[in-house]
Amino acid sequence: AGARGGARAGAAMAAAPRWRERLFALYFLSHIPITLLIDLQPLLPDGLHPPALTELLQWYAASFRDPMMLQPPEWFKAFIYCEAFLQMPFFPIAVYAFFKGGCKWIRTPAIIYSTHVATTLFAILAHILFHDFSKSEHVGPQTQRERLILLSIYAPYLLIPLLILFTMLFHPHYSHVEKRKRK
Repeated sequence: AGARGGARAGAAMAAAPRWRERLFALYFLSHIPITLLIDLQPLLPDGLHPPALTELLQWYAASFRDPMMLQPPEWFKAFIYCEAFLQMPFFPIAVYAFFKGGCKWIRTPAIIYSTHVATTLFAILAHILFHDFSKSEHVGPQTQRERLILLSIYAPYLLIPLLILFTMLFHPHYSHVEKRKRK
């Protein structure tokens, strides 16, 4: 029984981390409507989105003091373009891979995605923490508390990609390189 228990423990360590895969699948699934309905609005002409979605974006920006979504700096617009043309096509693929589970082929695309997103989020979070928003046309965070609240909105979009990255790099299921058999 002891040998079987050890074998099961070894198999469990090598098996895909299901709770993380489910979390990643939900993360990517939730990202699809958020990207299409909210995040892309600053790139599209006025009036293209239904008024309710425009009002939702305006409510969000006013409530959480996020002027970047109403009047994005050029560097932030570049990140939105990356989200539209690089990340958005990846979202359904990632949803499929992580809901199915055990898909080792997702490793390299997930590493590329998570590295890219973490890099963009570091710039966004630094902007939130250190930028002088007093000259913004739209109200930005003025106090440390307001900056931390806005930071907390963006933080999951850093933390989950970092968890994806570390899972892809260090979990035995994804980091184990299988040896090919010679014929």
